[in-house]
Amino acid sequence: LPRSSTDVQLSGSVPLEPYDLLFDNGVEAYYKGDWNSVILNMERALLNKGAIRRVKAHCRLLCANQTGFGEPLPGLGEIPVPGNGAVADLGFFQNVLKRAQCVSACEEEKLGPPSLHKISEEVEIEFRKRSPYNYLQVAYFKINRLDKAVAAAHTFYLANPEHMEMRQNLEYYRMMAGVQETDFKDLEARPHMEEFQQGVKFYTADSFLPATEHFEAAVEEYFVAYQECRALCEGDYDYEGYNYLDYSADLFQSMTDHYMQVLNCKQNCAVELATKPGKDKPVEDFLPAHFNYLQFAYYNSENYEKAIECTKTYLLFHPAEEVMNQNLAYYSAVLGEEKAATITPRENVRQYIQQSLLEKELLYFAYEVFGITFIDPDSWTPIDIMPPKLREKQKAERETAARITEEIGNLMKEIETLVEEKNKESTEISRMVREGGSVLYDGIKVTMASKALNGSQRVVLDDVITEDECRELHRLSNAAALKGDGYRGKPSPHTPSEMFQGVTVLKALKAGFALGQEGKVPMRSASLFFDISEKVRKIVESYFRLETPLYFSYTHLVCRSAIDEKQEGREDLSHSVHVDNCLLVSELMECIKEPPAYTYRDYSAILYLNDDFEGGDFIFTQLDAKTVTAVVRPQCGRVVGFGAGKENPHGVRAVTRGQRCAVALWFTLDPRHNEKERIQAEDLLKMLISPVNAEFQGTAKESVPETPTQSEGGKETTQTTAEPPSSDSGTASVPAETASVSDPSTINRSDSSSPEAQGLDTEDSKPAVSAAVDSHSAKEEL
Repeated sequence: LPRSSTDVQLSGSVPLEPYDLLFDNGVEAYYKGDWNSVILNMERALLNKGAIRRVKAHCRLLCANQTGFGEPLPGLGEIPVPGNGAVADLGFFQNVLKRAQCVSACEEEKLGPPSLHKISEEVEIEFRKRSPYNYLQVAYFKINRLDKAVAAAHTFYLANPEHMEMRQNLEYYRMMAGVQETDFKDLEARPHMEEFQQGVKFYTADSFLPATEHFEAAVEEYFVAYQECRALCEGDYDYEGYNYLDYSADLFQSMTDHYMQVLNCKQNCAVELATKPGKDKPVEDFLPAHFNYLQFAYYNSENYEKAIECTKTYLLFHPAEEVMNQNLAYYSAVLGEEKAATITPRENVRQYIQQSLLEKELLYFAYEVFGITFIDPDSWTPIDIMPPKLREKQKAERETAARITEEIGNLMKEIETLVEEKNKESTEISRMVREGGSVLYDGIKVTMASKALNGSQRVVLDDVITEDECRELHRLSNAAALKGDGYRGKPSPHTPSEMFQGVTVLKALKAGFALGQEGKVPMRSASLFFDISEKVRKIVESYFRLETPLYFSYTHLVCRSAIDEKQEGREDLSHSVHVDNCLLVSELMECIKEPPAYTYRDYSAILYLNDDFEGGDFIFTQLDAKTVTAVVRPQCGRVVGFGAGKENPHGVRAVTRGQRCAVALWFTLDPRHNEKERIQAEDLLKMLISPVNAEFQGTAKESVPETPTQSEGGKETTQTTAEPPSSDSGTASVPAETASVSDPSTINRSDSSSPEAQGLDTEDSKPAVSAAVDSHSAKEEL
């Protein structure tokens, strides 16, 4: 009998209170704020449920001993076998009736009338979810019993690991003074699983002697729990919903149905005992694993007799396992073949396997003959236990399922291909229709559209700005730009044969203000940079007929200059072929839209300022990064605009002489990624051009702020605030009154959205790569 049956000291004279009633009383007390009553009722409900389980197991195991039924009928042997005639049948059913009377009397004596403990499925689900502990953790917290609150919360969370509020509660408890690590205990822990986990812990730490002690205790507790689980399977017949309304069967068919249900339940005890709380799948090969651990732990403890015993026991489950047979041969050689031959596997395990296989044969027979489904929970069952016809049937079903799956997969691929082609056609048509909107300003010419550029979402515009404006922006770049700006000071971020310099809108305004006071650069040059970039944004938004506003993502006035002594034999590009919002893998002809790419960028534009240099042509390519589809020669006032997606891989040919300057702009349709530096620049511009007296101008000059910077890539700082514990109020089983715990962190961020301020390389996009993508590689303007 299970050891737990010996401590059942109940009496029918004082009926056990139904635990569903106690649970309801506890919930009612919770909503009244009567915390002591919550604790009293919920704890008694848990105790009574456990007591009922122990009593039922105790009574059924006790009454399984047929020697307690008194004398058999006259003329019969000690064990009547049904089918040996009418009298033998009567003897068999006499034992069945006496066993039923034994169980009924035992349970009624200890629990009271059977109707008192008929529990609904809804309440059973609440207890399987460990909902009482959810209420208990709140009640204990309210009366300042933190140790018990922590234990209740931990017990609930183990069975509900997806419960985010309870996880937050546990994190809160860990920060509280007086809470010990030992308070985090599972109040529903099953001894066999606790011992097994302790054994694994010691085994992993190479502490083999204590590991064997825990594994042996785990095996002992396993069989106690196994017997109890099997006994509890001998309950009422489950009609599965409303099937009882149509159920009709004769004596032996109804006996078969119920008995097969009982055997199915008993077989699944192996799954129940191997499943940890909160897990969907059991520990694989759970019982055999005990002996696998034990044989090696005993070997490391130099206890070869026990190592051989456990190895032979394991081989009862998997007799053909090569490694274990090799271990057995080694242990036998060390101990001595003759002595090793006298050591036998454990008898209780042999009986366990024999009983399980006999049950499987019955279940498979019922499956084959009556269609009562049985799914074997064990991986160690010999294949010949399943009837040949059933094996062939299941094999055919698996092959059919595999064929259907393959056919469905092929069909889905065909559908996906057709849909992709249709979407591509409709997208191209849509884009062709959408392109060609107004350029808004007089004098601007559409030099090449998508068709002439052999692609989609492409345009080249000329005369966007004048020669004078080009020269003024060029002067601003050389006066205000910094070498390696946006690339953490690297002067040659793309190629060692060129030098790079750049300036953002905000930095240009500050430089224009400061330099303008000294007469080197007029303030209007910096203001022109701001205004011209806004002009280009409006043109792109209008030309591509965008239905939602276009926002700046990043703006950069840049120049790249050829280094004369490094031009001989150049074959590289000034800027590798890339895509602006995804990572181009040219060998695979794919573009992966995920960080570190700037996935939120939707359109790009480059405004060129000069043409007095050699090389530096802008190119569009196919996804292979090699096949050039269009070439654009830079010149003053020319804009090339295009969609930032994989339809437009692009790059820049080497600048072999002179200096190539341009305004590079990236746009987004997502207002969350609106360029913060530009907003600051706009505010600064308004301040600087406001009509103020000379005295205030002097003050304003001193107060112009520097661009916000962050150390080490703009790391976020976190402030944590603690809230009292809470529980999900979305279901009746969860306390609704408790204070909700949300994310306790608040993040302080810089307002700057430039790549530097975000701690990123200022990369327009990632270059084509053959395999891995170097997230630290810098690249930017075209």
